[in-house]
Amino acid sequence: MTTGKTLFLLLACVGLSGTALAEAPKTQNGHFIDSKGAALYTYDKDTGGKSACTEKCAKNWPPALAEADDTASGDWTFVESHDGKKQWAYKGKPLYLFVKDAKPGDTTGDGAGGVWHLAKP
Repeated sequence: MTTGKTLFLLLACVGLSGTALAEAPKTQNGHFIDSKGAALYTYDKDTGGKSACTEKCAKNWPPALAEADDTASGDWTFVESHDGKKQWAYKGKPLYLFVKDAKPGDTTGDGAGGVWHLAKP
């Protein structure tokens, strides 16, 4: 059996089992976005894979939370958010959304305060 046929059969079996295959955020226009097309950001004050954005900060910059069935691999990992939830991280950097990004494609948080940046590969 060829690799393509094997992969097709594997994916077909997974689909029949009802198990969802979760994916890490995607890249669009040179930066990462979540499944809804919202830009993802990093925060310069985060250190050691730990979020420094809590309380008031997290109201404006909510963590990019993972779904229960999401799986991480390679450079994609999870960290614990300020409120104990599973937050996406890229190369150990926690990822965030920005509340003032009103629609998919908005990147109004890039450069905010000199410490917020679009998350890029």
